[in-house]
Amino acid sequence: MGGERRAVVLLSGGLDSATCLAEAVAQGYRCHALNVAYGQRHDAELAAAEALASRLGAVAFKRVGIELGHIGGSALTDAAIDVPDAGGEGIPVTYVPARNTTFLSVALGWAEVLAARDIFIGVNAVDYSGYPDCRPAFIEAFERLARLATKAGVEEGAEFRVHTPLIDLSKAEIIRRGVDLGVDYAATVSCYRADPEGRACGTCDACRLRREGFAGAGIPDPTRYARR
Repeated sequence: MGGERRAVVLLSGGLDSATCLAEAVAQGYRCHALNVAYGQRHDAELAAAEALASRLGAVAFKRVGIELGHIGGSALTDAAIDVPDAGGEGIPVTYVPARNTTFLSVALGWAEVLAARDIFIGVNAVDYSGYPDCRPAFIEAFERLARLATKAGVEEGAEFRVHTPLIDLSKAEIIRRGVDLGVDYAATVSCYRADPEGRACGTCDACRLRREGFAGAGIPDPTRYARR
């Protein structure tokens, strides 16, 4: 390994994960970008992820397929559940059961194979939709699990760290940081109802948070909309 710092970075193709990858690269990690095709209806982000990995300096890109749509329970995987417009209280129907737990588990497996001890994920607990698997308590619990669940943890005492560089930032702060790091946000796809070309609906919760973030950052919104 020659002292190099390797990291697995979860990359969905959206605004937050792209910024997270750029941050990991800026910190000097050799980043292995991991994209998970989980049966999402808005699969335009899959193509965006692969392009972003190359643009942002990842040394490798891997896509893993896990069909979470088979268990249902989310508007993002079940066509029978409508994606709502922005607004509402409580955890929305766009929450995907066990999504980040599943993503981090796959990332942990790849990290162990790579002899990497660092995982990056672009979760945010400030401007987000209220998902329980975006909170610091969840991340801390997963780090404890990683030490107990891996051969490297049990036999070598390996300490796996889950980095969440965006977790305490507002969407505007994330965007400003990404712009400083050279992220082309026009190449990202955040919309829950993105069309096959990656154009955003402009009315779902993800679109609202993204639009408000650019407004708060004082940066022109480069999002391509299917309609205004």
